[in-house]
Amino acid sequence: MGIHYTWRCALVLLLNLVVMGLSLAVLTVMGLNFDLIGHAIAPEHAQAPRWFLGLHPPADWSPLKVLIVINVVLGGLALLRAIFRFGAALSQGHLIQAILTNLRKKIYDKLQRLSFRFFDANETGTLINRGTSDASAIPVFIDFAIVQVVILLISLGVNLTYMINIQPGLTLICLITTPLLGVASVIYSRKVRPAYEENRKLFDRVVLRLSENIQGQHVVKGFALEQHEIDRFAQANDALRRQQRWLFKRSSVYSATVNFLTQLNLVLVLLAGGYIVIRDSGNPNGMTVGELVVFAGLLQQISTQVASISNIANTLQVSLTAAQRVREVLTMPMEVQNRPNPVVLDRPAGRIRFENVTFGYKPDETILHEINLEVSPGQCIAILGATGSGKSTLLSLIPRFYDPLAGRITLDGHDLRDIDLNALRRSIGLVFQESFLFSNTVAFNIAFGNPSATREQVEQAARIASAHSFIMDLPKGYDTVIGEYGATLSGGQRQRLAIARAVLPNPSILILDDATAAIDPETEYEIHQAMDNAMSGRTTFMVAHRLSTLRRADKIIVLDQGRIVQSGTHDQLMHKLGHYSKIARMQLVDEESRYIIQARRWYEGQSDTPLPREENIP
Repeated sequence: MGIHYTWRCALVLLLNLVVMGLSLAVLTVMGLNFDLIGHAIAPEHAQAPRWFLGLHPPADWSPLKVLIVINVVLGGLALLRAIFRFGAALSQGHLIQAILTNLRKKIYDKLQRLSFRFFDANETGTLINRGTSDASAIPVFIDFAIVQVVILLISLGVNLTYMINIQPGLTLICLITTPLLGVASVIYSRKVRPAYEENRKLFDRVVLRLSENIQGQHVVKGFALEQHEIDRFAQANDALRRQQRWLFKRSSVYSATVNFLTQLNLVLVLLAGGYIVIRDSGNPNGMTVGELVVFAGLLQQISTQVASISNIANTLQVSLTAAQRVREVLTMPMEVQNRPNPVVLDRPAGRIRFENVTFGYKPDETILHEINLEVSPGQCIAILGATGSGKSTLLSLIPRFYDPLAGRITLDGHDLRDIDLNALRRSIGLVFQESFLFSNTVAFNIAFGNPSATREQVEQAARIASAHSFIMDLPKGYDTVIGEYGATLSGGQRQRLAIARAVLPNPSILILDDATAAIDPETEYEIHQAMDNAMSGRTTFMVAHRLSTLRRADKIIVLDQGRIVQSGTHDQLMHKLGHYSKIARMQLVDEESRYIIQARRWYEGQSDTPLPREENIP
C-alpha cells in the first residue's frame, strides 16, 4: 500500500479514535447524570456524584441547574461525535473507492500485458469476475483488516482499562466467555474458508453462462434452445444458491453464538453489578449507580464490537479468497515482454525469416514443426492448408502473440524477441478471421490503431478497403455508431472495416487471416483491386482458400499437420502432384463445373435441385 493510502488510513484511524473518545465522554456524562439525579432524590442513601477530573459546579447552583448544564454538555458531545463520525465514514468511503479504482486499473493494465496463452487458459467469465467482484472485495478487506480491527483492538483496550478502573472484579466476570468466543471463531474460520473458495468458482460459472449466452444469442435462437439455456443457467444459479445457503447457515449459527455469549456477559454484569451497588450503598468509595450505568454501557460497546467479529470474520473470509484470485492475476509472469534495451525499428523493411521454428500451445503438444521460411521485403506470401494445419498459429508468431518453443523469427535480421514489442506491433497491420469491432462510431473503429489520424486519412483507408461507399449510406456516415461487435453490419462490411483499420497506420507488414472469407465475389474483386495498392511495398502474409486470392501471391506455402509440405507460385504448384493441385482442382470443380454438372442432372431428370441464379454462375 502506497504512502498516499497510508496517510489516508491514518486519517481514518484518527477520526475513529476521536469518535471512540467522544463516546466514552458521552457515557461518563450519562453516568454523572444518573448519580446527580439519585443524589438529588435521596441524598441520605445515594452517593454524591464523582466529578470528572475534579471539576465541580459552583456551590450556589441548584441540582436542577447543574442537571441542565450537564445535559447541554451531553448534547454538545453527542453532536460533536456525530460530526466526527460523519467525517470518519466519508474518509473511509473515499479510501475504499480510491483503492478499488487503483486496483481495477492495475488488473486491467496487467490483463492488457499478459500473453494470449493466459487468455487461452482462463475463461472469460472468470476474468470478468476477478476484475469486478473480486476486486471490489479487496478494499473491504483493507477496511476490515486494517481500520476496523485496529480500532476494535484499541477500543477494547481502552474500554477494559476504564472498566478495571471502575470495578476490577466485575471486569473479570465479563471475561468468562472470552475463551469460548476464541474457540468459536477458530472453528468457524476453518470450516468456511474452503467453502468461500468454492463459492467464487460457482459464481464464475454463473457469469460464464451469462456472458456466453449473450454472445451466442444468434445460435441459441437459431436452434430454438432458449428453454435449454434457461435450464442450464438455472442449474448453475441453483448450485450457487445452495452453496451460499450453506455458508449463510454457518454464518448465522456463528453470529447467534457470539451474540448469545456477549449478551450473557451483560446479564452477569447487571446481576453482579447491581449486587455490588446495593452492598456498597453506604460506602463513599463504593460503586455508584452512575458508574454501573457507565460500566454497562462500556460492556455493551464491547459486546457490540465482539459481536461484529462474526461479520469481520465472514468478510475477511470472502476478501481473502478474492485477494488470492486477484493476486494470481497481478503476479502472473508476463510471458511475452521486452528484453532489456530492446531494438526500436521505426519503419522496418519487412524481411522476415523463420529459422527452424517449432511451437505448441503446450510444450508436449507441438503444432508447428521446424518451419523454415524466408520472405523478402514487399513479397506476398499466401498460406494454404486444411483446418488445424497451423495457419493462424503461424501468423500469430509474427506479432509475438506467442514466442516459439524452439528456433527463432527475425525481422530485418533482428530476433523478434530483441525488438521493442510496441514498435513491432505498430509496424504490423492485422485482419483476423473474425473481425472484432467496438461499440462506437465507424471512424473510431477505423482509426483505432492510430487515434490521431485525420478524417481524410480515415476515409482514404476506407476507400482502400472498398468500404467508403457503404459507410456513406449509413445514417450518419463515418459518425454512425455501430452496435456491439458490429452487430448492425453485415459480415462483409465488418471485414472491410477491419481491413481499413489494418491499413490506416501504414504498416510495413500486413497479416490477413482469411480476410476475404466473408466477402461476396463482387466485393472481393473491388477489395483485390484496392489491396494490390495497399500491399505494394509491404510484406504481406495471408491465409487464403480461394484461387482468385492465391493467384495474387508471389509465393504460396502449403501447411499440413504443422509442416510446410509445398511452396511455390500458383503455376508451379499446379504442375506438381500434391496438396495444392488437389485442393485447387476440387475448388475449380466447385466453382466452374458445378453449374454444368447440375444442369445436366436437372435436364436428365436426375435432380430436383433448381439451377442457380444467373448472377451466381461462374
